[in-house]
Amino acid sequence: MNFTVKAISRDGSRTVFSREARSRDVLLRQLRAEGFAVVSAEASAEDGKDGKTGGGMPCDRPPWHPAWLKSPGKFEIEMTLRQLSSMVKSGVSLLTSLKTVAGQSFTPRMSKTWMETADAVTKGETFSSALEKNVSVFGEVTVRLAEAGEKSGELDRTLARAADQMEARRELKSAVANAIMYPAVAIAMSIGVSAYLVTGVIPKIAEFLSSGDVELPAVTQSLVDVSAWLTANAAALAGWIAAGAAAWFAAGRIRVCRELEHAFLLRIPATGGILRLSGTALFSRSMQIMTESGVTLVDALGTASRILRNERLSRRAADAREAVLRGEPLSTALENAKEFMPMLRAMVSTGETSGALAESFDETARFHESMLRLAVKRFGMVIEPVMVLVTGAIVGFVYVAFFTAMFAIAGAS
Repeated sequence: MNFTVKAISRDGSRTVFSREARSRDVLLRQLRAEGFAVVSAEASAEDGKDGKTGGGMPCDRPPWHPAWLKSPGKFEIEMTLRQLSSMVKSGVSLLTSLKTVAGQSFTPRMSKTWMETADAVTKGETFSSALEKNVSVFGEVTVRLAEAGEKSGELDRTLARAADQMEARRELKSAVANAIMYPAVAIAMSIGVSAYLVTGVIPKIAEFLSSGDVELPAVTQSLVDVSAWLTANAAALAGWIAAGAAAWFAAGRIRVCRELEHAFLLRIPATGGILRLSGTALFSRSMQIMTESGVTLVDALGTASRILRNERLSRRAADAREAVLRGEPLSTALENAKEFMPMLRAMVSTGETSGALAESFDETARFHESMLRLAVKRFGMVIEPVMVLVTGAIVGFVYVAFFTAMFAIAGAS
């Protein structure tokens, strides 16, 4: 049986040729053994089979369907990348794999994105360039890894590594979010309790105590005075808070101001250490996956600088890239990156000396990921009793002030 094959060779060039084989599966195995990444393999006897997904796809739903409101989540993208990797590894052509993944996507937007990618590949574009059109969905690392996979003929492995990188990034983000979420909620509850006491409870207590015609104790009088001042100036305080929030959001749109803010966050004693661990782990893991997959060091540094959310860490990675372009070793380029954990530079230096840079990044990522989990756990154990004590102190102070006044009134009578 004669087949028309569209494939990507080991050097990354696209080629179209005819090949005879007993069956399509046999042909795909032969081409993979020769180092080709198969885009499509069509025969007259199999017209309509290649790329057939069966059934309607999620993107076939009407535009007014509520499912279109849901954006594809990181976990869904990660799972579809793993599915695509498995299919390509098993010998299914890239075009068929893309259409199958589109048909099995959970959300219409994800299905449409994969179909757009398949259409671009059908028109002759490389897989990586097709992904780059939706880089906001797939991420910079996935695009670079797909490009490396096309050049090396190991697209299935690089797609699996892209999914691994997304999983690592998702877990790091979840760990940091969990570390910050509890104190944020606890602080918000403390502010709410305090506001209720000041605006609702204390004025009623003050009205009740004033009827006793007795000089209030100093602790009670100070509480009443603070409550009266806050109540009288509530509108002005709300205006100042709103103005401060607006100024903060406006400054956040300026990169220099945002970088200064992020640099300050890295210096906060408790949460700053967690952010440094998270940034170092994410940088190391991303660099390990990309360099191991064949992405050049310069391109890997450029991509890593764009995926780091902390502007100061991102600037350090970008500066390191510029230094490497000037011919400096990466370990030297990282000398000024004090915001990363010190172990990073030492491990990079060892990796450059031994020629095992990817392994050094892997060990660095493993260590800091374990340290991050431990730091998050310890932070939660420390912050919980602290917030309980703060909230209890606020409420307890109000009770002490009230009962002190009650005893003063009772003694006077």
